[in-house]
Amino acid sequence: MEEKNTKNKTQPTELRQDLVTGDWVVIATGRAKRPEDFAKKRAPIEEDPNKPCFFCYPEETGQEKDVLMYERADGDWSLRVFPNKYPAFEPEKKVKHKEEGPYFAMDGTGYHELIVTRDHHRQIAQMNVLEVAEIVDAYQERYIDLMNKKSVNYIEIFHNHGKEAGASIGHPHSQLMAIPVISPYVQGELDGAENYHKANKHCVYCAIIEWELEHKKRVVFENEHFLAYCPFSSRAAFEVWVVPKKHKPYFERTNDKEKIALAEALQISIKNIFKALDDPAYNFYLHTSPCDGKDYPHFHWHIEILPHTANWAGFELSTGIEISTIQPEVAADFLRNQ
Repeated sequence: MEEKNTKNKTQPTELRQDLVTGDWVVIATGRAKRPEDFAKKRAPIEEDPNKPCFFCYPEETGQEKDVLMYERADGDWSLRVFPNKYPAFEPEKKVKHKEEGPYFAMDGTGYHELIVTRDHHRQIAQMNVLEVAEIVDAYQERYIDLMNKKSVNYIEIFHNHGKEAGASIGHPHSQLMAIPVISPYVQGELDGAENYHKANKHCVYCAIIEWELEHKKRVVFENEHFLAYCPFSSRAAFEVWVVPKKHKPYFERTNDKEKIALAEALQISIKNIFKALDDPAYNFYLHTSPCDGKDYPHFHWHIEILPHTANWAGFELSTGIEISTIQPEVAADFLRNQ
């Protein structure tokens, strides 16, 4: 006879629905872990000590010319942006469409750039706020430069930390991909925000922010301009979103004061994840309104941070419903107190 789990009777598993997209997640409280049990050592990224780092010495390793560089007072660089040597998308004057029977395709036209910080070992969790603000500056500067290119309708900016998160080079860096299509995930958020506004005459993200600020139980950090919190329907344990407190559809319109506040919220969120989970692998990415010439007044830009605390298995792959084994409220409390 299978042993009964009495914990399930007092803490039943919950299905929680994303207010924006309508997606479901499972919060499996019946098999929940303690917060400290999620810490696990990252798999190391193998590096050849006899070869120069691609990003420490980009000229020596054949990287293309910089499209942006920030310099320090001593003349050395602190951040530089250059095209990816092995791009997923390449610039062309126009997007070429293709058809094959019932199928449709287009050329992989766009831009693929790397945003690289100077120190080979210091990641965002170990930087100060001004250093992170410089990264935010670079994100915005490159976004503005590329957003009006003919082949660009959406710009995705993301950061992979750790082998499990897809990083193949240990040197800290972010990536930017400017592409001709809008991803289904972003489109789902855009549609959800518009539908909620039609039904409620209010921004769905602003409604979430107001609730989280009032009740505080999922708040990780806040300052004058930004809120960092664990979403009610977190897809992963210790997932954190960083959002502007005021309604802001367009990341590129962020002013200097707001960028400092964003850097603080992002750095503290990542630092607390670093401390709580013993430097886990994670991804974070920016979701903002597309740059396709249309107006998106109901969207609210934000950054999503997802630590790698579990692997997808049969249920997740077959249903698309993710399982988290810690309540976001418990995760937020643990992060808040680091």
